[in-house]
Amino acid sequence: MSEENFQKRLGSGMVIIGWILAIGLLTLYFSNYLEKQNNPNQNLTRTQTGNTKQVELQRNRYGHYVANGTINNQDVVFILDTGATDISIPEKIAQRLKLKAGIKIPVGTANGEIDVYATRLARVGLGAIELNDISANINPYFEGEEILLGMSFLKHLDFSQEGDKLLIRQY
Repeated sequence: MSEENFQKRLGSGMVIIGWILAIGLLTLYFSNYLEKQNNPNQNLTRTQTGNTKQVELQRNRYGHYVANGTINNQDVVFILDTGATDISIPEKIAQRLKLKAGIKIPVGTANGEIDVYATRLARVGLGAIELNDISANINPYFEGEEILLGMSFLKHLDFSQEGDKLLIRQY
């Protein structure tokens, strides 16, 4: 192989590697951008004034309040759902969190009646707000990566919405 041929092949290889790196970086950038569009509340600030703890959530581009939080000190992603009686956890996430499934109970959903499994959560956190011993259910039919943060958690808090922000307070 001549020196000129080798240099052409090396140059072509470098161009291909450059394109692969550029596409990889663009994919990483836009994946991060889209994730922030879905969950603008990835880094909640912890605010406490006296005995009042509060969290301010920004509504996402789809009109939902999605936020990072914790269950039993493990990171999770919540979507607030005032129409849900309990916290509803997809079975795959419940397994990762090592939650124990209790009794089977029928529940009514927007898609009809299904059976879920009762469980208790030792600690649920959303920014500065933490509650202990909260009822929840494990939903074997829910395929999402987000946990529905229902009224078993929200009923202990005061919340108000103004524009595209939701202010949640724990007194």
